[in-house]
Amino acid sequence: MSVLTTTPGATPADEEPPDAGERHRLTAVTGLAALSLDAMASVAYGPEAIVLVLAAAGANGLGFTLPVTLAIAALLAVLVASYRQVIAAFPDGGGSYAVARAHLGRRTSLVAAGSLVLDYVLNVAVAVTAGVAALTSAFPTLYDDRLWLCLVVLALITAVNLRGIVESAKAFIVPTVVFAGSILVLIAVGLFRSEPVSTATAAGHASVLSENATTVGALLLLKAFASGCSALTGVEAIANAVPSFRVPRARRAQHAEVALGAVLGVMLIGLSVLISRFHLQPVEGVTVLAQLADASLGHNWAFYVILFATMILLALSANTSFGGLPVLLKLLARDNHLPHVFALKADRQVHRHGVLALAVVSTALIVFSGGDTNTLVPLFAIGVFVGFTIAQVGMVRHWRTEHGPGWRGKALLNGSGGLLTGVAAVVVTATKFEEGAWLIVIALPLMVVAFEAVHRAYARIGERLGLGRIPEHPRRDRSVVIVPVSSLSRLTSEALTVAASLGDEVRAVTVCHPDPEDRSALHALECSWAEWDPGVPLVRLSSERRALGGPIAAYVRDVMASEPAARVTVLIPETEPERLWQRLLQNQRGAVVAHAVRKETDAVICRLRFRLF
Repeated sequence: MSVLTTTPGATPADEEPPDAGERHRLTAVTGLAALSLDAMASVAYGPEAIVLVLAAAGANGLGFTLPVTLAIAALLAVLVASYRQVIAAFPDGGGSYAVARAHLGRRTSLVAAGSLVLDYVLNVAVAVTAGVAALTSAFPTLYDDRLWLCLVVLALITAVNLRGIVESAKAFIVPTVVFAGSILVLIAVGLFRSEPVSTATAAGHASVLSENATTVGALLLLKAFASGCSALTGVEAIANAVPSFRVPRARRAQHAEVALGAVLGVMLIGLSVLISRFHLQPVEGVTVLAQLADASLGHNWAFYVILFATMILLALSANTSFGGLPVLLKLLARDNHLPHVFALKADRQVHRHGVLALAVVSTALIVFSGGDTNTLVPLFAIGVFVGFTIAQVGMVRHWRTEHGPGWRGKALLNGSGGLLTGVAAVVVTATKFEEGAWLIVIALPLMVVAFEAVHRAYARIGERLGLGRIPEHPRRDRSVVIVPVSSLSRLTSEALTVAASLGDEVRAVTVCHPDPEDRSALHALECSWAEWDPGVPLVRLSSERRALGGPIAAYVRDVMASEPAARVTVLIPETEPERLWQRLLQNQRGAVVAHAVRKETDAVICRLRFRLF
């Protein structure tokens, strides 16, 4: 059951006829490149997260690296299978939000949406800072400029996405292929080696392996599993952005999801096997991936290719958020939980406001952290586990409702996945609570409250507008058009002509101040007006203070009080200069009058633009 209602005669999402906009959408290949960077790049820190936790139990703990990774790969398979079903059931995108909206209620769907929004925003900040951190590790002289480098990288990614999702996907195909190919080559070569070919990278660095601890308890394994699950971030991105694919959308998105799961699973398991084969130990200042590249390929040009590809992909993995979050914001706006501006789509199928909002919030996070990845990492990945769990539980309800073929097995699959991701969410939150996870615990409910507040505001607006009800028939009322003037010109003539076309009665008004200069100007205007004789009376409004908007608004109130059955319109004539900078030359009187009339009366305000070119 889809969240969207279908208009009679409308074409289902997967049977839409191709149009000119389809060329700006994704294929399975470009979709994999545009939306899988987050998941692909996670192999750079996922296996390391497992090793760092197990290192607390010494060499015995590291022996469980492969079993823990296999458990994570099994969960990955469950998630891929689940999200493949989510794509088919909810082709309008939205992922866990759409599932929860249909089967778990509005409040739960908002929790899912909030968790995804937080994860997407944090993913951008973490990805950019991590990529720049890799760059500054290779070139230490750039370390002091890391904040500006982060902002430049973010600006470039934003600019590419504003060009359109297809253009961004094409730009990221080469880095994705180079990174995935390099990792697969590293694994393939390493499997044929019985020992490391080089250990130069780790030489001279202190080991973080505990020498005293020997017991490997269930809690430690659970913590390692939860930490390693950070490698699963981004698996949901394709399901969130199904509308960005070409028709047939769901089928292409499913193919991209399966391809992502297969490549990611192979890389995670392969790297874990090499960690066990080479008996690698985590050391300070060197990543596990760098040690694996050194051990498998040697300390040569291939080593630097892998590190450089990792650095590039980490920075560009922010593109996953730029592909998925704007679609999610569109769905939230469509359901009246966010301003409707996020539902607008520019040319090239770009949700421009969503892209810009993501860029602005991510910029604030990067500036707040000073470009430091370690400040942001404790907040990362918690939201995605919440979304995973909600999506799995929602799909269990979906299968119980639909009762399709084999629904019990599918429900069991989703239920098992929901249990695993739920446990991971609890463990990650508990273990990282003091490191900053408490911010997510506070931010998530606040986001749900904000969504609810926007929804109530739209409900009140809809009630006042009578949305969903047939309105009264339109009628013609007597109308009075009031035109503020200060001098005679073509602008004055044009304004009175338009006013006469709009209303039954037209009145020109001018404000007079007690200064001799102003009185002289008023006298000259009245003489010119009498000589011109446009057939419209000129009303003098006296004001002791040098105010403009107030006297006109007071006169409009008097007219509305004396003629309650009449429709009063204030027509404000303004010039439209030829050059943008020439707007600085305008006196802004029109804006002052419009603000006063809008604030103090219910009159209709019409601003007439007179082009000077």
